[in-house]
Amino acid sequence: MALYQELSPRRGRIEVICGSMFSGKTEELIRRLKRAKIAKQKVEIYKPMIDTRYSEEDVVTHDGGSIASTPIDTSGSLLLMAGEADVVGIDEAQFFDEGLVEVCTQLAREGKRVIVAGLDMDFRGVPFGPMPGLCAVAEDVQKVHAVCVRCGELAYVSHRIVEGDKRVMLGELQEYEPLCRKCYEEVLQDKNTNP
Repeated sequence: MALYQELSPRRGRIEVICGSMFSGKTEELIRRLKRAKIAKQKVEIYKPMIDTRYSEEDVVTHDGGSIASTPIDTSGSLLLMAGEADVVGIDEAQFFDEGLVEVCTQLAREGKRVIVAGLDMDFRGVPFGPMPGLCAVAEDVQKVHAVCVRCGELAYVSHRIVEGDKRVMLGELQEYEPLCRKCYEEVLQDKNTNP
């Protein structure tokens, strides 16, 4: 049996880390990638080119933790660039095109461990980009939670506190706040009552 396992190809898989802003998604992604590096696995990390909040190239957490990455503009680039990797990390997956689901599936078929982190919903509470599809095809989905800044319960959504209807708006605590479902509904009700 041991000989068979040595000769069989690696088994690929998809892991998704999702949740609101300030929930620790990127921290968890970095933790898993660092552990893979310790295990002497070849790790490649990618992020969308548009995410330049803390660094043009590195994946960076809100509290300053970081790991080197390669910025890319489309999901298809992953198939060209991740050829030698054992583990592929992808941050801010919600900003990629819908093709990311098939790309991650293909990488997993090739025997790669694919670890994806991203917002599951936008500021309106609507499923975001390829994240619902990734959650559907993943072997493992971990939803992490921020803490509601108004009541201390588990956060449900990243509420945008600045004006703008554009779906993609990079930001931090000055632009977004994590809210639980109840507090978010109260904010929406207040906006509808006092426009």
